[in-house]
This record gives sequence, C-alpha cells and structure tokens, in this order.
Amino acid sequence: MDVPLWLALIVVGVLGYKLVRPPLWLVAVILLGGFLLANSSFAPFFAPITK
Repeated sequence: MDVPLWLALIVVGVLGYKLVRPPLWLVAVILLGGFLLANSSFAPFFAPITK
C-alpha cells in the first residue's frame, strides 16, 4: 500500500499532538524538518536507519 508522504505527515502530526500535547510550533518544526531532510542530499545516510 502506497501512502503519500503528505498524508502520513498529517496523520503523525495529528496523533502526536493529541497524545502528547506538545506546542504546535514544535510539531510543525519537526514535521517540516523531516520532510526537508528526506528530500535533501543527506537522505542516503538515513536510509539504512529507517529501513
């Protein structure tokens, strides 16, 4: 099953916010940072960790 990255980020953000109640700006920074890191040249370094 292929899930679009934007949908997965929204689901993770909503669930994380409801369960942990961190500041909303912190959730946005973490999600945006992860999205940008996944599309950067550093992605191959993190690929073995996430598999």
